[in-house]
Amino acid sequence: MAQVLAAERAAALELLAGIERELSAIIDSGSAGADDEHDPEGATLAFERQHAAALLDGARRRLAEIDAALVRLADGSYGQCTACGAPIGAARLSARPTASTCIRCAAVR
Repeated sequence: MAQVLAAERAAALELLAGIERELSAIIDSGSAGADDEHDPEGATLAFERQHAAALLDGARRRLAEIDAALVRLADGSYGQCTACGAPIGAARLSARPTASTCIRCAAVR
């Protein structure tokens, strides 16, 4: 599982870097005409910035989930539900290696 999580972490870091580059390019392209309100392209630029920022937030959350799973793996609690302590099913961990809760607790949430 460590290899799977390491690969997911590498992919998440690559995605994060790509989104950061995209957001930076959007911000740079809008800084020449900083008056988004009166620029016909302003709404588009504002939307693109918000969209990229939301993607960036999601990528950061994903990286945090992977890091938390790696910590659980290191301390021996990986595969154990953080809510009720029951084992997390192998099928769930296979489908979602960062899962921290069993199916029952995830459904309640």
